[in-house]
Amino acid sequence: MNSIIDMCHMMTTLSVVQMDILDKLHSVYPIVADIAHAQLTVYVKSSEVKNLLVISQIKPNTNFSQYRANNKLESQVRIAEEPLVWHTLSTGETLQGKREWAWGLMMDMYTYPIYDYYGKIIACVSFETNWKDLKIKGYNYLLETAYAIISNASFPIDYELYRSLSASDGIVITDKHSKITFANTAARSIYKVLGVGEMVGHHMFDREITMHIKKETTLVQRPHEKELEIGNLVLIQRSIPIYENQRLFRTVIIVSDVTELKKKEKELIIKSAVIQEIHHRVKNNLQTIASLLRLQSRRTNSPEVKAALKESVNRILSISVVHEFLSQQDAEIIDVVEVAKNILDLVMQNMLEPDFKLETKFKGETIILPSEHASSLALVMNELIQNSIEHGFIGCNEGVIGLNIVRESDNYLIDLYDNGTGLPETFQKHASKSLGLQIVRTLIEDDLGGTFELYSDKGTHARINIPRKMGGGR
Repeated sequence: MNSIIDMCHMMTTLSVVQMDILDKLHSVYPIVADIAHAQLTVYVKSSEVKNLLVISQIKPNTNFSQYRANNKLESQVRIAEEPLVWHTLSTGETLQGKREWAWGLMMDMYTYPIYDYYGKIIACVSFETNWKDLKIKGYNYLLETAYAIISNASFPIDYELYRSLSASDGIVITDKHSKITFANTAARSIYKVLGVGEMVGHHMFDREITMHIKKETTLVQRPHEKELEIGNLVLIQRSIPIYENQRLFRTVIIVSDVTELKKKEKELIIKSAVIQEIHHRVKNNLQTIASLLRLQSRRTNSPEVKAALKESVNRILSISVVHEFLSQQDAEIIDVVEVAKNILDLVMQNMLEPDFKLETKFKGETIILPSEHASSLALVMNELIQNSIEHGFIGCNEGVIGLNIVRESDNYLIDLYDNGTGLPETFQKHASKSLGLQIVRTLIEDDLGGTFELYSDKGTHARINIPRKMGGGR
């Protein structure tokens, strides 16, 4: 079955509105089970006489249990096997009893009714745990509060507000006057570090509790959450109000200690800033080297030396493009299309004749690669673009250089092409002694683990196939 509505539609006589209520309530069950420290199971009357249907079942994150109840999700249960559930469904009474989970293992079972908008009983929620093992003072009050979240839930459900807890989260419950009526061990431990003694009986705004707050920030996208800097701790405080008859009845406050997480985030921010600065300096150093080579090129009269230095300048600048991108962003990843555009601009500035008109075309999907592979691909593109401009348009005064990218399930297909004169008839890729092609072949086959081919088709096409696993991109 795909959903609670599907289950209920097939196996119950509930109305569409009643099914919708139960479907929406499912979103609050995880946090309710966590607060109750109990396995939560929701039963409805089956369309089969004397049967019950299990439509929801949640295990808590706050209480470990080796066993699980026999009644599984979507299973039909005879009412004789669940007398407490049947009695609550029939009368609306809240009951407490025992049930056997495994041979000789008895668990406490609490059953509560769930009503529709008109006060009609549509389901029963049961909580199963061993409260003596929990050693929680005031457990019945905690359980009552957990049920109150279900019985007073308002729609639409705020999923962020009702997200699950962890075993280390503190749970504080206050009454309508913000007086603390319950605090679990985790909450007391968190505040004990701050010098707060007994919490129960105090108000959340008492000076003893608030005096250590250095900074309080309400999270913009989560209005019920605050980030508190208290002493040396950083806490996230989530407030879940419970209303009865449109009046505040209680508030459940979840306190999460995120001090270590914030420290790690700060370390990552610092590390990211340092890495960006390194990339910035590498880029500057590469551009300095390129400038020195240009200066050397002007001082020589040899055409061969000038050409070799120009090629070297372009290779260095193609690598600097990657470092420039990395110096401007947090992540160590690169958009291949953006790199290709920048390299093409650089090569055009350095190699294109002033009267030559070059049109560029970029088509296809975005490829994001880690920086180490993007640098290799940048060098490859630089060599191929240089070759196109230098050899592909001899005798022409205009031309097109394009890039097509196809992202397949296991590979990236990159086609860099021009509409020039094409390859010579005698051209053999593996026999070529061109340094540029040797660089291209080595980087693609050895560094990127891909394949490379050159062929003529209304110009020249350089087709690169890179496995996604090797590229590490997305």
